Amino acid sequence: MNAVEPSAEPSASWDAPYDTFSKKWNYYPRDVIPMWVADMDMPHAQVIIEAVMRRITENRIGYPGQGGKHLAETLVARLSERHGLHGLPAENAVFMSCVPGLHATARALTAPGDAIVVQTPLYGPFLDAISTARLQRQDNPLVPGPNGYEIDFDHLETVITPATKVLMVCNPHNPTGRVWRRAELERLADVVLRHRLWLVSDELHNELVFDGPYIPFASLSTELAMRTITLTGPAKTFNTAGLSTGITISHSAALISRVRAITHGLVSGCPNVLSEAAWLAAIATPEGDAWHQSTLADLRANRDQLTAFLHDHAPRVAYHPSEGTYLAWLDVRAYDWGKEKPGDFLLEHARVGLSDGLGYSPTGAGHVRLNFATTRPVLDEALNRLKPFLA
Repeated sequence: MNAVEPSAEPSASWDAPYDTFSKKWNYYPRDVIPMWVADMDMPHAQVIIEAVMRRITENRIGYPGQGGKHLAETLVARLSERHGLHGLPAENAVFMSCVPGLHATARALTAPGDAIVVQTPLYGPFLDAISTARLQRQDNPLVPGPNGYEIDFDHLETVITPATKVLMVCNPHNPTGRVWRRAELERLADVVLRHRLWLVSDELHNELVFDGPYIPFASLSTELAMRTITLTGPAKTFNTAGLSTGITISHSAALISRVRAITHGLVSGCPNVLSEAAWLAAIATPEGDAWHQSTLADLRANRDQLTAFLHDHAPRVAYHPSEGTYLAWLDVRAYDWGKEKPGDFLLEHARVGLSDGLGYSPTGAGHVRLNFATTRPVLDEALNRLKPFLA
């Protein structure tokens, strides 16, 4: 392999934000820079911390009285005012984080022997939700285009069979960072309506968009909205994954009833009271909005730093700057070490922990996913470690 062994010692300017409670920073040995799991290293919004502490100190951590009604109403209003998703009934909601939401909707909308279509490469829990429900998975691989990955609509038509009942999408897309444009969403909507499919749309990264706008799938038409279940939450935008909450919501009461039936006794359907306090503080206060805008600017700057680095020092890496999320999808198949499990190679030799592309379907072979939601010194140190192998 034509690789240069870098120094195992970190630079003097690098200081690991290690803590004993962080999965991200405890997964690998201490000398490895972790850029894998989708967790930010940025400080949390002070307004969120204060809201959670206030809920505890005021002794309000018993059973919630309204079952998240105020939170659902606040979120529905935000989706309407900011993103054009109108007419969403707040009562048509089940509170659970997005991964359980994927599993629940896969089961709720299908029967044994049915199939679900996905656009790969794709966040692993989508694939797991289909396999654990013992359903057929029909892959429609994304194809590289001049401005990023694109949906292969011609191939999509060949994938769908009479067994197909659900189309699952991710917007913004994890791992490629695409934010689907209106024309693309409208073509997908046409497929859903012509084939009478249900649509499950994971929109967890909806407020981490650099090049947009983000358009909720269910906002395209009333008919489509009644066939759509949307999943979202605060975990990525506000860096609260450890509080584990999200929402599964639809214009259709009938679809949500099916989800409630599947999850009965397994999830409460109400938000954790500390999660509720955090999410409300994040989306209903000027301080939460200010933190969001500042953090988004930092993430954009990191994305641009990564893009400039790859342009200047790694011309053989195929990469399109992420339009949303804080994840970069790097095609390293041009390197001898990059054709099979490049994540393992870079972990061993560069001491940088990335997500290997095979976790996102077979089409991810020869790729790695890099999380750039960290401090600039950490990002710079990671790029310096990768540089000898990407030159």
